[in-house]
Amino acid sequence: MKSLEEINEKISRREAVVLTAEEFKQMIRDGETVTSESVDVVTTATCAIMSGTAAILSIPVAERDEFERAEWVWLNGVPAYPGPCPNERLGIVDVIVYGTTHAATNREYGGGNLFREIVEGKEIEVRVKTNDNRIIERSVRKDDIEFARIITTRSTFKNYMGFVNTKEGEIETIFSVTKLKGPYKEVSVSGCGAINPLENDPQLRTIGVGTRILVNGAIGYVMGEGTRSSTEKPNLSVFADMYEMDGEFMGGFITSKGPECITSIAVPIPVIDEGILAGLKILDGDVKMPIADVSKRVPFTTSNYAKVWHETDREIYFDAEKCTHHEVCNVERYCPTKAFSSLRGIDEDRCFNCCTCVPLCPADAFTGNCGKIEIEISEASDPISIARPVSISIPITLRQSNRKKANQLTEKLKKLIEEKEFFLTSPHSPEDC
Repeated sequence: MKSLEEINEKISRREAVVLTAEEFKQMIRDGETVTSESVDVVTTATCAIMSGTAAILSIPVAERDEFERAEWVWLNGVPAYPGPCPNERLGIVDVIVYGTTHAATNREYGGGNLFREIVEGKEIEVRVKTNDNRIIERSVRKDDIEFARIITTRSTFKNYMGFVNTKEGEIETIFSVTKLKGPYKEVSVSGCGAINPLENDPQLRTIGVGTRILVNGAIGYVMGEGTRSSTEKPNLSVFADMYEMDGEFMGGFITSKGPECITSIAVPIPVIDEGILAGLKILDGDVKMPIADVSKRVPFTTSNYAKVWHETDREIYFDAEKCTHHEVCNVERYCPTKAFSSLRGIDEDRCFNCCTCVPLCPADAFTGNCGKIEIEISEASDPISIARPVSISIPITLRQSNRKKANQLTEKLKKLIEEKEFFLTSPHSPEDC
């Protein structure tokens, strides 16, 4: 066994062998011999729609004694919930903002969009309704906000489900951008597969309370397991201050039910023994992906993440020469992160590589192999016949995880470790805290 102290000493001497998850998996696929002595740390990550994301903010909005306390607060039109501290007569509002809260006047703007704009230093319009029904307004930027922290109630699920619509027609859902078409016309998936932190340490031997991580590119920590976490399907609750976050790894994502929130988390896995090494050898084909009807959200069959990430394109490409510049461009209209403009092309910092654009463009200006899954369904030739299994292939038309950005985050974490700017911490059990 190696201890974390020994690994940190190697990091301090610039002797630690640090690999990203993709580098490590490639070595396994190539049949290279890897031991717990030949590698010290593997950096893992996920970048995905994470509904359980919120921000806690403390914002000066007025002079002392100008108002008693806030009853309601809006930030760029997004409702923020005052409290728990009333800050009576201090001119300060403490608020909680959910990543999934929608602006009242803009269906395409929500908490996730707001969080990214705060991080990017953009001007935020604050509107406060006081307990005596007065309205106070002020514009602030990140440097004006005295406390800004992202927390997650649940994130980094070990694996997630793919969703299909088994019925005729279309369903509005957070798992679609242009409504989920049925029956079995398309599948929406989420999860970064074999590079997800909890796929690589499923027993949480090196991940726990106090584990140092990256949240949207900033140093943060694990608070423990999150809501709906289980032994079979664990997830994490984490936090980090927003001041050093990178907007590229976060933001809003517009679904057919409104804005959701993008969050990215990177976790170093210290290779302390052969047991941890064995967990790190998992490949995309080993990671199960339950497939569920989007209405009931109960899995009825299973695929795997090789269908999503093996021999598919991690990035979507745009050929400007093929663009016919339609007066109404459906890609520009429906792009869930507003990353595409027919005049400017794709903004790579905002593009989520989600695949929405590929089937929407009649000129085939967008290309990307987003994969497909094969499942069996029961079908009867007439009402009195015995149903027989029929194999069908369903195209993946929406990826709510971004493997390219997750890989960039593993690279960033690797570099921080190699440059002695990030050291590992030992996890604590909840009983110790």
